[in-house]
Amino acid sequence: MATPAIAFGVHPNNWGDLAFRLILAALVGGAIGWNRETSGKAAGLRTHMMVSLGSALFVIVPLLVNSSPSEEAVSRAIQGIATGIGFIGAGEIVQQVRESGKPIIKGLTSAASTWVTAALGIVAACGFWQVSLIGTAIALVILIGGKRLEHLADRREE
Repeated sequence: MATPAIAFGVHPNNWGDLAFRLILAALVGGAIGWNRETSGKAAGLRTHMMVSLGSALFVIVPLLVNSSPSEEAVSRAIQGIATGIGFIGAGEIVQQVRESGKPIIKGLTSAASTWVTAALGIVAACGFWQVSLIGTAIALVILIGGKRLEHLADRREE
């Protein structure tokens, strides 16, 4: 497999780069978390910031261990994060039963936003700050714009 043109490794003594990557991870998680917080969701600002920061920390470790990071080690870290976030997301999803017997599923968007937040933390940890910012912007457009479209669709049904 070809190595990317831009090295995503970080030197352990480069505190500025390390701080930038971790702070960026926390901030992009915070942007999505703020949206969820203002929507009154259980997984809000702090949860999303911690998920993004935690994901970044798990990825930074293999990047720091070796001056030329192993793609396999980074890949294993990312796979572990994806699995762990799946469990957190599953805990956010709640099924309720209406009196009519038809189930209502709640928390899918929160679970998905937690999953995206973890991915944004991974991207930030790898040093791809542009992708992290663009991904955050797209996620916010989906969360905000999608909610508005859902409200329009609900009004049409009535």
